[in-house]
Amino acid sequence: MKKKTILWFAMVLVVVATGSVSAQTAPEGFVRINGGTFTMGSPARELERINHEGPQRQVTVSGFFMGKYEVTQREYEAVMGTNPSNFKGSNLPVENVTWFDAIEYCIKRSQREGLTPAYTMTGRIPASGSIEYATVTWNRNANGYRLPTEAEWEYACRAGTTTPFNTGNNITTDQANYNGNRPYNNNARGIYRGRTTDVGSFAPNAWGLHDMHGNVWEWCWDLYDEYPSRAQTDPTGASSGAYRVLRGGGWSGSASVSRSSGRVNDTPDFMDGDLGFRIVHP
Repeated sequence: MKKKTILWFAMVLVVVATGSVSAQTAPEGFVRINGGTFTMGSPARELERINHEGPQRQVTVSGFFMGKYEVTQREYEAVMGTNPSNFKGSNLPVENVTWFDAIEYCIKRSQREGLTPAYTMTGRIPASGSIEYATVTWNRNANGYRLPTEAEWEYACRAGTTTPFNTGNNITTDQANYNGNRPYNNNARGIYRGRTTDVGSFAPNAWGLHDMHGNVWEWCWDLYDEYPSRAQTDPTGASSGAYRVLRGGGWSGSASVSRSSGRVNDTPDFMDGDLGFRIVHP
């Protein structure tokens, strides 16, 4: 998946983040992620490290509920009435969705289930390549569904580990769906499936989450920026910018980009066949 590296000045996205939400009973298909403090980012010595994965810093994350799986096509179509995916299958992750699509899904699913949406979106959702813009605000007092922050995503992916993957110092195609022709650190090659796999096809991490490495890239809430060096509590990303964070790697990418600290970015109107999302609940 090609990631854009120039600024897209026409997209203006506003962040509003206030208050906090207390824990609730876990919805079906979600797991409780207890709060804690971890070291976010990769050490300079980590093999195949890419730009802007550091400096490492201590980040404290409050507890939340996270979907066990990436949002499936069945779930997406039930809420949105459409299925944009290239690879069709009710239990496959939805893909070929923009960040705005993911935001709209969170809003509509929250409304459908009688929850207060975490997001408000004003203005027209831009078509790919458009210079139109929309404004998205996040009410952190709301009890609706939302995207994970980048810090929440990495904390949940690591599940207490400090290694490149939550599987240790390497990952194989028996453990995740990535391009097995491009293994990590010159390890043995594996399978290149050339498409998505059903969610839950591989063993979960220690906290019960599936496909945090590979299958589809996952949109996060944050605007992309370099990390600060100071410790943070519940960071939500930059206050302005043009690009949103993507995490986890996908079926077409190398093992290295699927590392727990791996991060890329793209404009929120971008879509691709290896790009989906998972949701969280306060």
